[in-house]
Amino acid sequence: MIRRRTFLKGTAGTAGAMAASALARELLAAGGDYRLSACDWSLKAKGPDGLEIARRCTLQGLEISPGKLGETIELADPAYRKAYKDASAKTGVAISSTAMGCFNQRPVASEPLAPVWLEQIVDATADLGCKPILLAFFGKGDLRAKGGGLKTKELDAVVQRLKAVAPRAEKAGVILGIENTLSAKENAAILDRIGSPAAQVYYDIGNSTGNGYDVPAEIRFLKDRICQFHFKDRKHGYLGQGEVRMKPVAEAIADIGYKGWIVLETKCPSKDRDADFRKNADYVRGLMGMKA
Repeated sequence: MIRRRTFLKGTAGTAGAMAASALARELLAAGGDYRLSACDWSLKAKGPDGLEIARRCTLQGLEISPGKLGETIELADPAYRKAYKDASAKTGVAISSTAMGCFNQRPVASEPLAPVWLEQIVDATADLGCKPILLAFFGKGDLRAKGGGLKTKELDAVVQRLKAVAPRAEKAGVILGIENTLSAKENAAILDRIGSPAAQVYYDIGNSTGNGYDVPAEIRFLKDRICQFHFKDRKHGYLGQGEVRMKPVAEAIADIGYKGWIVLETKCPSKDRDADFRKNADYVRGLMGMKA
């Protein structure tokens, strides 16, 4: 299998995404190995205006949702993407990634429009100049059965659909990042079945801790099969004050040589969104040795 770093170096974005890609690269170069982003749903800041909110929260990026759903996702509209590009240029905040959280309620395995949406989000992500696409598998889309074990039929359908769109993702230079309730070894087996360097794991340290996994060990096991990280603590709004052991996580991320975005999916315990995100951002900068 082609290793992830080799794949990323060998791919080229579309001409329309060059400016956005340059901004992301510039931000990473200026800030060392890591830069900070946040989920637009956590910020309650969906749409292009969310980039200004991310800037106020001292973030360098924003992970964005697909917008309205129909036969086409809203991000498939060039005018909607242009609004994001214009907002990015104005604020200096990059689009770190896209996220198909809609698959929690309309699962990849069974949603009739899922194959079309997958193609559309691949093309939109490439045009926006970012690489990871979060594909969510929670709620109705969970691949783990309630009594334990895997939902074999649903998993087979997911593998088939992701395998079908993977060549398009490879050509576009983007990553299909699966995020779910499964263990690192179970996810690695899924990636092996898909058989594409464009299929990776989107690793959420809060979810994995809550599911009882050894997070630092899983990170070291998956290594460069991780495309991006969500940082959160499910039992506390502030990182470093809950159940996730943050220092061992940071050490594991450094050990695997990860360089890229860390995306906050944190809560707002004080109800002051901007202040709470700034507090978590400051904590992560200190933890990861990032520049302010």
